Amino acid sequence: MTQTAADRFPTRHLPGVTVRELPAPPRSPWRVIGPGVVAAGVGLASGEFVLFPYIASQVGLVFLWAAAVGIITQYFLNMEIERYTLATGETALTGFSRFWRHWGLVFAIMVYFANLWPGWSTSSATMVTYLFGGDATWIAVGMLLVIGAVLTLAPVVYTALERVEFVKVALVVIFIVVAIAFAISASAWSDLPDTVTSPAFPTELGFALMLSALVFAGAGGGQNLCQSNWIRDKRYGMGAYVPRLVSPVTGEEEAAPGGGGYVFEPTEENLGRWRRWWKLANQEQLATFVLISFVTIVLMSLLAYSTVYGVPGLENGVSFLEVEGEKLKELVGGWFGTLFWVIGALSLFAASMGIVDYTSRLAADVLKTSYLRHVSESKLYFGLVWGLVAIGCGILIAGFDQPLPLLVISACVGGLMMFFYSILLLVLNRKVLPSQIRPRAYRVAALVWSVALFGVFSALTVWQQGDKLLDWLR
Repeated sequence: MTQTAADRFPTRHLPGVTVRELPAPPRSPWRVIGPGVVAAGVGLASGEFVLFPYIASQVGLVFLWAAAVGIITQYFLNMEIERYTLATGETALTGFSRFWRHWGLVFAIMVYFANLWPGWSTSSATMVTYLFGGDATWIAVGMLLVIGAVLTLAPVVYTALERVEFVKVALVVIFIVVAIAFAISASAWSDLPDTVTSPAFPTELGFALMLSALVFAGAGGGQNLCQSNWIRDKRYGMGAYVPRLVSPVTGEEEAAPGGGGYVFEPTEENLGRWRRWWKLANQEQLATFVLISFVTIVLMSLLAYSTVYGVPGLENGVSFLEVEGEKLKELVGGWFGTLFWVIGALSLFAASMGIVDYTSRLAADVLKTSYLRHVSESKLYFGLVWGLVAIGCGILIAGFDQPLPLLVISACVGGLMMFFYSILLLVLNRKVLPSQIRPRAYRVAALVWSVALFGVFSALTVWQQGDKLLDWLR
């Protein structure tokens, strides 16, 4: 008996898939632009504004090679996540759950642990206080409430998020152009080749800090997994058959599919469409996520190197941005330091919105797929968004500083998550998908590299941070 494409999908825990034709890709590549911009926009946070610029302020530009390594690794990881969704309309978490029902829940819980502390909202609020004064706690609470309202009142959630991240990226690009003209010194440009000719691993700043910068450049943690959800809502490939998340208040919910995902038979016509889809998806990621993330890290590091390199007593945190802003006022003018804080506050706010979205989106998808199939995913998303907002507001109003356990958990969980789902992606895409669209040898090698990189990072982080967590518990 001939095996069909649908026969390869495990059905013990989830319904089988339906065979349908692969939708034709758009003629214009501009129609697929969006998910990579969202990924870059959400990822433009601590790494680009604090972590790499802080490293540049301490040791120069010799560690920028790590940004290239981290972003390229995540490019291959993102594309394997997109491969499964393009081919099936299911998210990668749903694919994992076909092997074991609770894989999706495990990852959703890990994402919540990593994002429980509302750090980006707090950082954005702190930068607002540099501009206007006020209480950062209550500003952050207000920001969380605005985020909750935007994400649950927008008729189509992805469309609203995409527009916010497009505006954010545009503002950051404008700021960088102004910085090139007025603030980045000639000596910084002349020292830039050092990252290639004299690369270093400056362990004096702490091994955990260096490795965190290496593996979380661009995105990291659970954000990469949400590429599935974002490209599906953008109507990539077989995702066109799956309903999008809409507001339960202002949106019009689409009819949900009756069973699992979809799959296409590898006919000549479908494979031709697949090759076009795959080319467009790769081009979109390279031109948006990879390019935006790397250029931003490099230029923000050059800016920090031009202004605060060698300044003693700098902290790896949002207070670093206050010092850098004051220095920019001295070197360029008050207007430029103010512009730096405005862009930073808006950027971190948009990152916070993206984090609330992908945390809630991943959990809603898991609950809908594996446990609550008869409940609207949009309503689950609504509840999860406001639950996360409520937790964040509660933590802030209670007056907690960033508690050590949450920071240690966030650092450890992010790497562990990526280690595990790199392995699962390798198995999923090689075992379930038709042979004609499985990853080629060099992409398999990239996934093996990802497993090794994040495995080593996880082990070293747990080893280094474990003593600090035990001391706190005592």
